Amino acid sequence: MAIDTSEATFERDVIQRSFEQPVVVDFWAEWCGPCRTLGPIIEQAVDARDGQVSLVKVDTEANPRLASAFRIQSIPAVKAFKDGAVVDEFIGALPPAQVERFLDGLVPSEVDALVAAGDEASLRRALELEPGRADAALPLAKLLAAQGDRDAALAVLERVAGSFAADGLAVRLRLAEDPELAPALAALDAGDAESGLDGLIAAIAASDDADRKDELRRAVVGILDELGPEDPLARESRRKLASALY
Repeated sequence: MAIDTSEATFERDVIQRSFEQPVVVDFWAEWCGPCRTLGPIIEQAVDARDGQVSLVKVDTEANPRLASAFRIQSIPAVKAFKDGAVVDEFIGALPPAQVERFLDGLVPSEVDALVAAGDEASLRRALELEPGRADAALPLAKLLAAQGDRDAALAVLERVAGSFAADGLAVRLRLAEDPELAPALAALDAGDAESGLDGLIAAIAASDDADRKDELRRAVVGILDELGPEDPLARESRRKLASALY
């Protein structure tokens, strides 16, 4: 069910609510024919999502300052809010299929929800629905490895393509019995990424075996991929890795 908002209530109805769930705002006016076409389409699509997303309507004639604030130059104009900010938008009376795709991008899929749950059963189900999905395979492999089932963890990772993190974790699991790497791997298992990375990079620098160097490099790259490019530790470790390799 759509909510009609105003300049006085927009902060509550849209901005604050968007921290709890996605909010779709339909900027419209009574005189606008395409608005009357889009209105029922978007309302039906939102209602079908059983409360996962809210629909708020703004009459641009009654709320010109809101229309100006969001630079509405043509209506219907639809903007989606999450966590207080616009995350997607479109202009015009889109057909139902395109409206559905727009909303699908805002509401987590079943697999997204399973990955977010993070327990073993949910992660296994996510991989049944989307085999090889890295963000499900990686945590599942870590759970299996922590349970001592390294072979099962490796089997999960082998089905993932194009993921540095999954490839790096597989390398680490294969190297688990290497006594030289035991302190570094133990640090990583304990959540001490800095000590673990330093230990692996030191092992790269100390090795004269090209194959071993490359295997260790993949392990390091996998950890850096998990940390993300903007992480300060990842940036510093990339510098150390380059020095160890070259």
